[in-house]
Amino acid sequence: MANLVIVESPSKANTIKGYLGSNYKVIASKGHVRDLPKSTLGVDIEGGFEAHYINIRGKGDLIKSIKKDAKNANKVFLATDPDREGEAISWHLANALGIPVEKTRRVTFNEITKTAIKAAIKNPRNIDMDLVNSQQARRILDRIVGYKLSPLLWKSVKSGLSAGRVQSVATRIIVEREEEIKAFVPVEYWTIDALLSSDDGRSFKASFYGNENGRIKPASEGETKKILDAIEGKTFNTRSVKRATRHRNATPPFTTSTMQQEASKKLGFQSARIMKVAQELYEGINIGAENGGVQGLITYMRTDSLRISADAQEAAKSYITDKFGKEYYPATPHVYKSNSNSQDAHEAIRPSDVTIEPSKIKKYLTPDQFKLYKLIWERFVASQMESAELNTVVAEFECASYIFKTSGYTVTFPGYMVVYDEGEEEKKHKDGEEEMENLCLPEIKQGETLKSDKIDPARHFTEPPARYTEASLIKFLEEKGIGRPSTYTPIITTILARNYVARDGKSLVPTPLGEVTNRLMCEQFPEIVDYKFTAEMEDDLDEIESGKTEMKSVLDEFYRDFSEKLAHAEETIKEKQYELPVEETDIICDKCGSKMVIKSGKFGKFAACPAYPKCRNTKPLIAPEKVEEKKEVIADCKCEKCGADMVVRNGRFGSFLACSRYPECDFTKQKTRDIGVACPDCGSKIVTKYGRNRTVFFSCEKYPECQFSSWDMPTEEKCPDCGKMLFKKKGKQLLICHDKECGYKREATDIEGEE
Repeated sequence: MANLVIVESPSKANTIKGYLGSNYKVIASKGHVRDLPKSTLGVDIEGGFEAHYINIRGKGDLIKSIKKDAKNANKVFLATDPDREGEAISWHLANALGIPVEKTRRVTFNEITKTAIKAAIKNPRNIDMDLVNSQQARRILDRIVGYKLSPLLWKSVKSGLSAGRVQSVATRIIVEREEEIKAFVPVEYWTIDALLSSDDGRSFKASFYGNENGRIKPASEGETKKILDAIEGKTFNTRSVKRATRHRNATPPFTTSTMQQEASKKLGFQSARIMKVAQELYEGINIGAENGGVQGLITYMRTDSLRISADAQEAAKSYITDKFGKEYYPATPHVYKSNSNSQDAHEAIRPSDVTIEPSKIKKYLTPDQFKLYKLIWERFVASQMESAELNTVVAEFECASYIFKTSGYTVTFPGYMVVYDEGEEEKKHKDGEEEMENLCLPEIKQGETLKSDKIDPARHFTEPPARYTEASLIKFLEEKGIGRPSTYTPIITTILARNYVARDGKSLVPTPLGEVTNRLMCEQFPEIVDYKFTAEMEDDLDEIESGKTEMKSVLDEFYRDFSEKLAHAEETIKEKQYELPVEETDIICDKCGSKMVIKSGKFGKFAACPAYPKCRNTKPLIAPEKVEEKKEVIADCKCEKCGADMVVRNGRFGSFLACSRYPECDFTKQKTRDIGVACPDCGSKIVTKYGRNRTVFFSCEKYPECQFSSWDMPTEEKCPDCGKMLFKKKGKQLLICHDKECGYKREATDIEGEE
């Protein structure tokens, strides 16, 4: 074997294999191969913060296999992701595999296309230790904070808790917003709208503004009535009509943050789902031979830069002028300025090939992949197009010395708007709060007199600030410089998994556990949860990456103050000082008469006696009358042991069938369901069954005589290419052929989902 290329994921390996010749073998490390040990700190603080890495459990056989391939290779190309994490994975691979420096080549690419891959292989470099040390510093900082603070949480709040550096800041943000909402006092205000009309039938709405001295905001019914009494039955004189031409500029291409915000708002995706789909689009998808086969469809999806390469700009220019005409491309290409915290290591997120239109490849993508690719493609193309041109009108009307206003616009040249549809919030942000209310106002002439057909006063109250969603939290983190593109999703995932925060629809709400833990952190470790301090720490990590400072000096400076705070907290925090609030129920303990409280256990919440451990009584959280009403459902089969009726029972892993004579007869069997499809191997019924962790799979009812089984759901449809059965892909609206060599697939729109 001549050369070995190592990437992180199998899907990326499959894509790259198609671009390199037989002289290359491409394999996947499946992420990190080494990490700090779980059972110990793994950092020698006294020895200059040296990290003691070990091979990740379960990766032993993989490491042996890769080591064997590396030994037989002339050159080893480490082609992990082009960021800190990817650089660290390459460094760990080189160490774990014992690859000599002279055989190691580090290659990076911003997009997985044939041109980019071949160019990267021709221009390898050494592993960048500044990038590696930046990642190591983050990992060591997070390990020290988590490992040292967790025992304090166990002692003062609840056993089993863990603390995090950036996660604690994110929890604080959500807790503080909830406190703002609770403390909010609504303020009354009124609005007045007038429906104005002319003698020739033109009509439109105008809103109350104030008077010549400025804006007036009526704060009570009395103030509003005074205005209404003054204008009642009177005409409105058109005081002024101002017309102008305005240009609405295109929105920049996506960064990780803006992609997550927009996909959350427009597609309703959660951040983890967005990044998973983006990873699939980046790593490569087979989009058919007519479109070039396996292709990486977008550039690297973890970036905070708005920069676009010259080649991509030129390709966009060619596409836009051919598709829409020369007038749709600006005289000077747009250049977007990244924010001050941007690392600018990669381009903005864009399609790898702008000529691959979403509609052309829809049948090859899952619904999620198509929606996100379409959003990225449209945003990029629009960002390179000419601005839209609008004719605007702002008119003022006077009645009894009070002023009313209206505004509107017509689109004279759509520009980028032919491709990308912005939300109303984005438009208002660009156009100004008080303008652009109506699309296409009727002709209004200065000096003309109008009558009011209807005056509509309305009472309102100011609203509290909205709870954070994943999108708005990511936006806040980015604005404050907290975290980086690769950390936004892990931050949210972690605080949800630790039950510091819960979802309420799209909103993120702090739990009692999150509120108590945040209070401890704010009182004992204010710097850890300080926004500015956390942002400055991110800047320090950036300086390590750029070689401006050393990892050890950053860790030294942090630990010096942290260790003092830690020692003080260990001495002063009392056991159970930050106890969780108790949630009472109306259930009375039938052993001691106490009002029972809600506790959480391995299998969910239950009612427990507050006198524990003196009274150990517990009960399920089900009202007694509902338990009495519950009836057993007779199944349509008999017990195979005694012949009695079988009944449906519920266990901790779901429904199952049990003998109705239990406990005299203990026979049970899985609950199955006939899906109405014949087995492709023997023609018998296909039924649902439960596999490992009680996940549903599909099997022939004659199993094990007939060995047919599948995690994907069989359907009655046949493949149009080879005639074999089509299956609905588990968890996706996608139909695939039973014959893997055929490779046929299409979107499923009318197939019933799995149980």
